[in-house]
Amino acid sequence: MDNILFSRRRAERFAQLLDEANGGRRHHVRSRIDDQLTPLVAVGQRLTAERPTVEVDPEFRTGLRAMLLATAVREGLGNPAAATTAEPAGQRATAGSLRGSLLPAVTARRARARGAILVGIAAGAVAVSGISAASENAVPGDALYGMKRSTERAQLALASSDISRGQLFLDFARTRLGEAAELRGDRVGFSAVLDDMDADTRQGVRLLTTAAVQRADAAGLDAVNTFVAGQRRAVSDLLDGGATRADRERTNRSLTLLDAVRERSDALRAALGCNLPAPVASDALGPAPRTCPADR
Repeated sequence: MDNILFSRRRAERFAQLLDEANGGRRHHVRSRIDDQLTPLVAVGQRLTAERPTVEVDPEFRTGLRAMLLATAVREGLGNPAAATTAEPAGQRATAGSLRGSLLPAVTARRARARGAILVGIAAGAVAVSGISAASENAVPGDALYGMKRSTERAQLALASSDISRGQLFLDFARTRLGEAAELRGDRVGFSAVLDDMDADTRQGVRLLTTAAVQRADAAGLDAVNTFVAGQRRAVSDLLDGGATRADRERTNRSLTLLDAVRERSDALRAALGCNLPAPVASDALGPAPRTCPADR
């Protein structure tokens, strides 16, 4: 894809083919790269004619719009080219009228090429959003599972704060738990998914507890406690239904982690109530709480 779209000559030819496919003027030329570009043109036509029925996530839409606007501003799309040299006074009116009446051919080609690149990015993003929706129920080993995890990484990249990222990590931990329920009996797959679940749990808890201590606000701790209460019940369900000994041992390790998370959250809440200074030491679950004087 990179070699096909993102060279100037190929992008210009791609723009021409898109114009022709949409009823524009035919150029009556043939290029050696037409065979490579024709499938992409067909994809563009199908995306126009057969719009995806899935709903695009609002956060994804906002991030895509910001990316396209930033690209347009960076590439100078929609802005007149600035004059690079001073013009004699007698020639300014003539040059200005020419610019106003006729865009230079080179500039027009560049604009079409850049426009084609943006169209390709947008079309690809819309297609990816549809695939992302279809991958929601994928589990490790499925063809779309990699897309599912890539979508999660994109959500993290678009998150606006540590609190948002922390909540996302806890959401991903819930998702991993659902995948683990589908993989019971597969010792390797089950254990690997729970490893990922515990890693997401630690990441989310660390971000939320750190934010709570830095802001002296227990809202992040409330989110942690709500997560632990629901997650512990669901993880305990993995012990039912004839779980193997290995699965039970691995599940109990995740339960132990959740118990440690609840203890850390409660200790930090008590420290906030005592108005203690923010702790300096931290570990995988975030700040290590200090003991209130009355508890010593």
